[in-house]
Amino acid sequence: MGGHGGIIEELTADHREVQRLLDRVRCAPPGGAERKTLVERAAIVLVRHTVAEKEYLYPAVRRYVLDGDGWADRALAGHRALAEILADLEEREPGDEGFGRLLPPLVTEVTRHVVEAEQRLFPRLMAVCPEEELRRLGARVREVEPKAPTRPRPGAPQAAPLVKAAARVWGPWDRLRDVWTRRGRR
Repeated sequence: MGGHGGIIEELTADHREVQRLLDRVRCAPPGGAERKTLVERAAIVLVRHTVAEKEYLYPAVRRYVLDGDGWADRALAGHRALAEILADLEEREPGDEGFGRLLPPLVTEVTRHVVEAEQRLFPRLMAVCPEEELRRLGARVREVEPKAPTRPRPGAPQAAPLVKAAARVWGPWDRLRDVWTRRGRR
């Protein structure tokens, strides 16, 4: 995570972390346990990041950005597609042919999200949202991400109030399962 910046800095730091993990996935030997562990780590970061965006970024986008509903709805559709890829990867072993076939769509979807957010959405939000609100939202993201769910759920709610409620239930459960199964730490 970023230092004590606003929501843009926090979410951008997540993007960089996921990109580093995906670079390592591409370098890891195909079919190996290291590749699976790196994908699991990337999934954990991505799911937490998605929860933070649904809870705090998209409500701000809807409130402040011209055509904010359209921007948020398009981004949420991308999140659903990403969750489907991640859920499919979770079900596969790294030696499965399907595992390797899912990696390019994962990288493509993450890259699309990063470019769309950083080059198009974030500048729009920064231009119209008060700086103190961006900082407040950044603090909220720093609070929510460590407690957020870590496993993809393509059918999860999209509306911020429902995301908050579901995350409060799934977050602790996911973290307990991750410790028990050593997910992302093999």
